[in-house]
Amino acid sequence: MPHKILIVDDAAFSRNTLRDVLVAAGFEVVGMARDGDEGIFLYEILRPDVVTMDLVMSRCDGVTAIRAICAFDPLAQVVVCSALTDATSIREALLAGARDFIVKPYEAKRVVEAVGRAAAAGAKDRNPPGARIDVQRSRPSSKPG
Repeated sequence: MPHKILIVDDAAFSRNTLRDVLVAAGFEVVGMARDGDEGIFLYEILRPDVVTMDLVMSRCDGVTAIRAICAFDPLAQVVVCSALTDATSIREALLAGARDFIVKPYEAKRVVEAVGRAAAAGAKDRNPPGARIDVQRSRPSSKPG
């Protein structure tokens, strides 16, 4: 089953480019949002495996959206895709909960690698070793004792 991705970016060109790159790599894009408010709303409904997040958007910026998503789901996996390259922006995004930061314009390979790592990390966080229950051993014995 492919990993589910939510794309949050105010630029239609960026949303569509990311969608095309991710779908070609085998990911399932389950939603696209035009700003942080829409991104938060869609995250809570869709529960994607990974979110790609721009930082500069109207109504609600990316850092604010990352904080809200991570408050809702501490295991959320967010990869920032932004043209901002200053250390302060990168630091704020990572401290807010982003797992990785990709600078626009980005290479498709870098996007696929970052999203793939985030998806794998999220799967590991949500299904830690030893968390599975052995159904056979947890059922009471039906044989008389």
